[in-house]
Amino acid sequence: MPSIAGRLGRQVLLISLCWALLAGVLVWAVVQEEVDELLDETMQASSQVLGQLLRDRPPEGGAVADDDDLSTHFSWQLVRGDGSLLFRSPLAPSSPWRLPVGFSDWNGDAASSPPHAALGHGSEHGSHDGDWRVLVRPFKTRYVDGWLIVAQTSAERREVRDRVGMASALSALLVGGFCMVWLNRRARRELEPLSDMTRALAQYDPLDSRQSLPEQHRQELAAIRSAVLDLGHRLAQRVANERAFSAHAAHALRTPLAGMDAQLAVALREAPEGQRERLQRTREATDRLRRVVTALLTLFRTGMSLQWQSLDVNELLGHLPLPDGLVLDLPEEGRVQADPDLLAAALINLLDNACRHRATRVTLRIRSSEGGGCELALEDNGDGVDADKRDDLNAALASQQYEGRMGLGLMMAHLVARAHGGDLVLPRSELGFAVSMRLGPAPAGNEVVA
Repeated sequence: MPSIAGRLGRQVLLISLCWALLAGVLVWAVVQEEVDELLDETMQASSQVLGQLLRDRPPEGGAVADDDDLSTHFSWQLVRGDGSLLFRSPLAPSSPWRLPVGFSDWNGDAASSPPHAALGHGSEHGSHDGDWRVLVRPFKTRYVDGWLIVAQTSAERREVRDRVGMASALSALLVGGFCMVWLNRRARRELEPLSDMTRALAQYDPLDSRQSLPEQHRQELAAIRSAVLDLGHRLAQRVANERAFSAHAAHALRTPLAGMDAQLAVALREAPEGQRERLQRTREATDRLRRVVTALLTLFRTGMSLQWQSLDVNELLGHLPLPDGLVLDLPEEGRVQADPDLLAAALINLLDNACRHRATRVTLRIRSSEGGGCELALEDNGDGVDADKRDDLNAALASQQYEGRMGLGLMMAHLVARAHGGDLVLPRSELGFAVSMRLGPAPAGNEVVA
């Protein structure tokens, strides 16, 4: 199942990567143009400084200025109006460049130069190999009326552009990566209240009036909380109405059932020998119905609201209406912590189940559980069930899908076990049918009545 946090994180990652790549490309393109303009302005400034230095220098006819200059990326020439070379840098060709005024790109191939551009071949110390960015501007002094030409290698300009562009693009990518990480963490932080609310909902029991959901400080989650609480209130009200009806119905049935049992007892004594067996079966069915009604009444009277007590299971069973003819093997020590009414309802139904499946003996064992609580294990010598049926019953208990898969006894015992923070499972049995009802420890803060 897709996760909101995962989908949002992937979207943030994709958007951040696209934004970083686009920003990197745009920064690269803008930087290339800006660096070109900056280098051109640098050439203009160099030309102005060089012009000031050459303004008062008399012509020497092709002299090389600063012969020890080791620059390999910059050159210049001072040319008369008639095209003769007056001064040049060591890297400049010995023949003058003949290019239009302003900036020009020269690649060392005369055929590719403009029709009015020509370059003398051969140089005494200079070199004219490679590509150049050339600036030609008029130069007029009392000694010279000509052109001052400065040039920079295209390779150097490309290197500068590439370095600056790469640094800028990497910076944009780093900023994009940082934004991606920050947005991803921010999105997950914004989703944390949703995870907290999910955990709170997992523990929320709308039937427990003492429970509520934590306050939410996000408008959307506050609306969800309000809707869930309203739904829980309606559910609790409906369950309360059903419990009230069931309790009233069970209570209303107790009096006529008691009367029926008394009448059947009298009829059994006065009936002829041939009718007594049928009357006995009728009385047993009535007695079983009375036990079921008693268990239902006990269950719905408590409303699954536990009153934890330290009680003796042996003593509790001694006060219950148990089926006739059923022998109980009880442990010597049977003290547990539980709600006596709920535990009584569960035990009545489990023992009644055993009796209906022709069990004559039920063995009860009580063991302490790790982490607190206890386990009540009941095993009878009745018919039992096959492995497939037992697996289906365990699956129904685990998923709480009781309808059509089990009777009232197991369902009620499972509800009681869950109310005590435990569960109900059906282990294998070599004799008949076995039930393991685990009860959790009494919650902290609950006073256990001895």
